[in-house]
Amino acid sequence: MNSADQVTQVLTIVLIVMIIVLVILAAAFLFFWTRSRKKKVEEETQEETTSDAKKIAKEYTKQSILKFMEFEGIEDNMIIQKKGMRYIMVVECQGVNYDLMSQNEKIGVEEGFLQFLNTLRHPIQIYVQTRTVNLNDSIEGYQRKVEEIGYELEKKKNEYLKKLQSGSATREELNKDFFEVTKQTNLYEYGKDIIANTQRMSLNKNVLSKKYYVIIPYYVEDLGPNNSFDKEEIRNIAFQELYTRAQSIIRTLSACDVGGKILNSEELADLLYIAYNRDEAEVFSIDRAARSGYDELYTTAPDVLDKTMRALDEEVERRAMALANEKVIQARSPKQQQIDQKRARLEELVKQRAQMIIKQNAAYLGRQTAESATRLIEEENNQEEGGTNDVEEKQKKTTRRRKSAANE
Repeated sequence: MNSADQVTQVLTIVLIVMIIVLVILAAAFLFFWTRSRKKKVEEETQEETTSDAKKIAKEYTKQSILKFMEFEGIEDNMIIQKKGMRYIMVVECQGVNYDLMSQNEKIGVEEGFLQFLNTLRHPIQIYVQTRTVNLNDSIEGYQRKVEEIGYELEKKKNEYLKKLQSGSATREELNKDFFEVTKQTNLYEYGKDIIANTQRMSLNKNVLSKKYYVIIPYYVEDLGPNNSFDKEEIRNIAFQELYTRAQSIIRTLSACDVGGKILNSEELADLLYIAYNRDEAEVFSIDRAARSGYDELYTTAPDVLDKTMRALDEEVERRAMALANEKVIQARSPKQQQIDQKRARLEELVKQRAQMIIKQNAAYLGRQTAESATRLIEEENNQEEGGTNDVEEKQKKTTRRRKSAANE
């Protein structure tokens, strides 16, 4: 019995050891199998991502961009949409300053707008576009005009000097020419001031303007499902219908003092270009887009870090300019300081120079006249100094009274 129990115990131990070994082997197998499976899944995911990226890159064609922008082209002052099934014409409106009108004028505008709404027989859309004002064109135009005024000013100056040196012109002619030179000089200086002010305004990026538009659509399905018109005929019909609607809207809006005009193809391209390129429209104009066939209407937003870096660069430039101007003013040259001192003593220097001129011409003026003139200048100086001393004395007395009152 004892031997049988021993055998049973040995077999039990062996069985337990075998079970443990099997569990360890199963765990090891499961671990390696899970690891290989995970690696395989990661490789498949990476391959799918790469293939998707290649697929997306291949799909970003010109056709997909046009589909994204929801219009096919611009022809005959119309925007073509939905593969030629929808046409759009745009009327730009000039607003009125309603707040500055009288009560009767406001009532007239309201009645005119009510008439405009009552005459509508087709859908419209009102679109407001905010634009950054680009003053470069205005500055260039001002500069050309000021240059012309400068040339005219030099011409008039030369004519006046010739007449003055010749001595043949009458006093009346010289006065007339001098008046013309003065007027032209004032005009030239005024033009330069306008350019300087406009350039300062152009540095402000917050100068904005609003444009108001009425969008007029036309659907080809209005012709009926069984129409037999080709594309050219449909485009002509759409143009005639849209032009009629646009003119009707312009006439009815004129009743409330709102002017309007139909945008041509180039202006429509400018409208769409700014709508798709708000940040870059001021730098990259519609002319560049026209040269590239309007391909730049589709853009992606710049990276936010790039914008932040650009803003920091602008801040550094602005503060550096301010600091440089401040230090330049503080570190003025000795000559500039002398100029400031002389400017402060201008009246005194003028009187001293006047006395010197009188003394130098005493023989011509007469001794009595020269002494009288010199004495008048000295008396005037004494009066001014006395007035200044009186003011200073009054200020000192006022200060002493205040101090004594405070002590009491």
